[in-house]
Amino acid sequence: MLGLDGQKMPKSYDNMSSLREPLEQISEKISTMPTDSARVRLSGPGDPEKCLVWQLHLTYSDQDIKEWATQGCQNTGIGCLECKKPVNDAIKAELELIHKEAEQFENDHDFVRSILLERGEKARESVRETLVEASLAIDLSVWQ
Repeated sequence: MLGLDGQKMPKSYDNMSSLREPLEQISEKISTMPTDSARVRLSGPGDPEKCLVWQLHLTYSDQDIKEWATQGCQNTGIGCLECKKPVNDAIKAELELIHKEAEQFENDHDFVRSILLERGEKARESVRETLVEASLAIDLSVWQ
Protein backbone atom coordinates (compact mmCIF):
# COMPACT_ATOMS: atom_id res chain seq x y z
CA MET A 1 0.00 0.00 0.00
CA LEU A 2 1.25 3.44 -0.87
CA GLY A 3 1.49 6.32 1.55
CA LEU A 4 -0.94 9.21 1.75
CA ASP A 5 1.02 11.04 -0.94
CA GLY A 6 1.22 8.12 -3.38
CA GLN A 7 4.85 7.35 -2.59
CA LYS A 8 6.28 4.35 -0.74
CA MET A 9 5.60 4.46 2.95
CA PRO A 10 8.69 4.47 5.17
CA LYS A 11 8.20 6.27 8.47
CA SER A 12 10.77 8.91 7.50
CA TYR A 13 8.52 10.17 4.67
CA ASP A 14 5.80 11.15 7.17
CA ASN A 15 3.16 10.05 4.67
CA MET A 16 1.33 7.56 6.85
CA SER A 17 -1.14 7.50 9.70
CA SER A 18 -0.76 5.31 12.74
CA LEU A 19 -3.64 3.51 14.38
CA ARG A 20 -3.20 5.55 17.55
CA GLU A 21 -2.89 8.94 15.89
CA PRO A 22 -5.54 11.48 16.99
CA LEU A 23 -8.62 11.26 14.75
CA GLU A 24 -8.43 14.97 13.90
CA GLN A 25 -4.93 14.51 12.46
CA ILE A 26 -6.05 11.54 10.40
CA SER A 27 -8.98 13.55 9.03
CA GLU A 28 -6.61 16.36 8.11
CA LYS A 29 -4.25 13.97 6.33
CA ILE A 30 -7.11 12.42 4.36
CA SER A 31 -8.46 15.83 3.36
CA THR A 32 -5.06 16.82 1.96
CA MET A 33 -4.43 13.58 0.07
CA PRO A 34 -3.71 14.14 -3.62
CA THR A 35 -6.41 13.09 -6.06
CA ASP A 36 -6.51 12.60 -9.83
CA SER A 37 -3.96 15.16 -11.04
CA ALA A 38 -5.83 15.56 -14.33
CA ARG A 39 -8.91 16.84 -12.50
CA VAL A 40 -7.91 20.41 -11.72
CA ARG A 41 -11.42 21.90 -11.67
CA LEU A 42 -14.71 20.73 -10.26
CA SER A 43 -16.18 21.06 -13.74
CA GLY A 44 -13.65 18.60 -15.17
CA PRO A 45 -14.24 14.85 -15.03
CA GLY A 46 -11.91 12.67 -13.00
CA ASP A 47 -10.73 9.08 -13.12
CA PRO A 48 -11.06 7.21 -9.82
CA GLU A 49 -8.42 4.70 -10.91
CA LYS A 50 -5.85 7.53 -10.90
CA CYS A 51 -6.84 8.76 -7.44
CA LEU A 52 -5.25 7.66 -4.16
CA VAL A 53 -8.53 8.18 -2.33
CA TRP A 54 -10.10 5.54 -4.57
CA GLN A 55 -7.74 2.96 -3.05
CA LEU A 56 -9.21 3.80 0.34
CA HIS A 57 -12.74 3.54 -1.07
CA LEU A 58 -11.90 0.02 -2.23
CA THR A 59 -11.07 -0.92 1.35
CA TYR A 60 -13.51 1.13 3.42
CA SER A 61 -16.57 1.84 1.27
CA ASP A 62 -19.55 -0.35 0.45
CA GLN A 63 -20.67 -0.87 -3.14
CA ASP A 64 -23.20 1.99 -3.09
CA ILE A 65 -20.57 4.51 -1.96
CA LYS A 66 -18.10 3.22 -4.54
CA GLU A 67 -20.67 3.68 -7.31
CA TRP A 68 -21.57 7.14 -5.98
CA ALA A 69 -17.89 8.14 -5.92
CA THR A 70 -17.20 6.76 -9.40
CA GLN A 71 -20.23 8.41 -10.99
CA GLY A 72 -19.71 11.67 -9.14
CA CYS A 73 -16.05 11.86 -10.09
CA GLN A 74 -16.47 10.91 -13.74
CA ASN A 75 -19.57 13.05 -14.27
CA THR A 76 -18.40 16.05 -12.19
CA GLY A 77 -21.25 15.57 -9.73
CA ILE A 78 -19.02 15.74 -6.65
CA GLY A 79 -15.78 17.41 -5.73
CA CYS A 80 -12.73 15.67 -4.34
CA LEU A 81 -13.35 16.82 -0.76
CA GLU A 82 -16.90 15.50 -0.93
CA CYS A 83 -15.56 12.18 -2.22
CA LYS A 84 -13.12 11.96 0.70
CA LYS A 85 -15.82 12.39 3.36
CA PRO A 86 -17.28 8.84 3.37
CA VAL A 87 -13.76 7.37 3.46
CA ASN A 88 -12.84 9.68 6.31
CA ASP A 89 -16.02 8.77 8.21
CA ALA A 90 -15.45 5.03 7.75
CA ILE A 91 -11.81 5.21 8.86
CA LYS A 92 -12.72 7.33 11.88
CA ALA A 93 -15.47 4.89 12.90
CA GLU A 94 -13.06 1.97 12.72
CA LEU A 95 -10.30 3.78 14.56
CA GLU A 96 -12.64 4.99 17.33
CA LEU A 97 -13.13 1.34 18.29
CA ILE A 98 -9.38 0.75 18.30
CA HIS A 99 -8.79 3.89 20.39
CA LYS A 100 -11.42 2.83 22.97
CA GLU A 101 -9.91 -0.63 23.29
CA ALA A 102 -6.40 0.78 23.58
CA GLU A 103 -7.54 3.11 26.37
CA GLN A 104 -8.60 0.08 28.38
CA PHE A 105 -5.06 -1.26 28.23
CA GLU A 106 -3.47 2.13 28.88
CA ASN A 107 -5.61 2.78 31.95
CA ASP A 108 -5.61 -0.68 33.53
CA HIS A 109 -2.02 -1.78 34.12
CA ASP A 110 -3.10 -4.65 36.37
CA PHE A 111 -5.21 -6.06 33.53
CA VAL A 112 -2.21 -5.93 31.18
CA ARG A 113 0.03 -7.60 33.77
CA SER A 114 -2.51 -10.39 34.30
CA ILE A 115 -2.65 -11.05 30.57
CA LEU A 116 1.15 -11.15 30.33
CA LEU A 117 1.45 -13.49 33.31
CA GLU A 118 -1.26 -15.83 32.03
CA ARG A 119 0.08 -15.96 28.49
CA GLY A 120 3.65 -16.26 29.76
CA GLU A 121 2.73 -19.31 31.82
CA LYS A 122 1.01 -20.90 28.80
CA ALA A 123 4.14 -20.25 26.72
CA ARG A 124 6.38 -21.79 29.41
CA GLU A 125 4.19 -24.92 29.54
CA SER A 126 4.36 -25.24 25.78
CA VAL A 127 8.14 -24.81 25.78
CA ARG A 128 8.51 -27.40 28.57
CA GLU A 129 6.49 -29.93 26.57
CA THR A 130 8.52 -29.25 23.44
CA LEU A 131 11.81 -29.61 25.32
CA VAL A 132 10.69 -32.92 26.84
CA GLU A 133 9.72 -34.21 23.39
CA ALA A 134 13.01 -33.01 21.91
CA SER A 135 15.07 -34.52 24.72
CA LEU A 136 13.29 -37.86 24.31
CA ALA A 137 13.89 -37.72 20.58
CA ILE A 138 17.63 -37.28 21.06
CA ASP A 139 17.78 -39.38 24.24
CA LEU A 140 18.65 -36.63 26.73
CA SER A 141 17.38 -37.15 30.24
CA VAL A 142 18.21 -33.62 31.45
CA TRP A 143 14.83 -32.11 30.49
CA GLN A 144 12.65 -34.83 32.00
